[in-house]
Amino acid sequence: MCRLLAYIGSKIQLDTLLYKPEHSLITQSYQPQEMTAGILNADGFGLGWYHSDKQDLPYTYKHTLPIWSDINLHQLARYAESKCFLGYVRSATPGLPVDLVNCQPFTDQNLMFIHNGYIDKFRHTLYRPIRNLLNDYTYQAIHGTTDSEHIFALIINQLQNDPDCSLETALQNSILQLKELADKHQIYVSANIILSDGDRLIASRFANLDPQPTLYWLEDAPMYPNGVILASEPMFEGNWNSLAQSTIITVGKNLEVNIQSIC
Repeated sequence: MCRLLAYIGSKIQLDTLLYKPEHSLITQSYQPQEMTAGILNADGFGLGWYHSDKQDLPYTYKHTLPIWSDINLHQLARYAESKCFLGYVRSATPGLPVDLVNCQPFTDQNLMFIHNGYIDKFRHTLYRPIRNLLNDYTYQAIHGTTDSEHIFALIINQLQNDPDCSLETALQNSILQLKELADKHQIYVSANIILSDGDRLIASRFANLDPQPTLYWLEDAPMYPNGVILASEPMFEGNWNSLAQSTIITVGKNLEVNIQSIC
């Protein structure tokens, strides 16, 4: 199980999220408290952010090293500023290689994606069924081998097939497709997902069976006024809200929060 982090709000330096909280994403990489599988997140990491002053495609920084051992990260995080940030530390699904192409965030045009969860026995169960659902564009856009990237492909496929489809609808429909396939093959899938287009965060907490990985949200913390944080685990003391199981949360451009059930 990986650990996820997302922020949207007033412009901040990335190091204020990565290094200052006592239970930061870096700490969670070697001392997680709420993982349902695995004990470390040492199989690489990735960061993604959007330019704070102009419309541009997202920027990403990835590595196969554990996040705590990258000597360049602290300086990069001090330099980079953003109103929207995604971060992730990886605990690789058994059997899937630790390779840069498999590191998140995954991107498609202005969209970024990170995922905590897994598809049980992915290569032997849903690998081919998922690919059979994809159009040519989405099929060819898959570069790695992970279950996560194939889940992202389902979302992109929804958006490709219906340009008027909202991100919330694309995420929900993709999760329902995933559940249908998983139930048919009688396997476990979990899909804690965070998406962003730079203006909003859209996230899900879902698994077709127990346990369901945790996901929390917090708004207007003293260290981060006029901002909303999503995280796999609380990063510091505060009024963290546990996202209910089988729901989607949207944090809008004006930081309004909306939660809906996955039908």
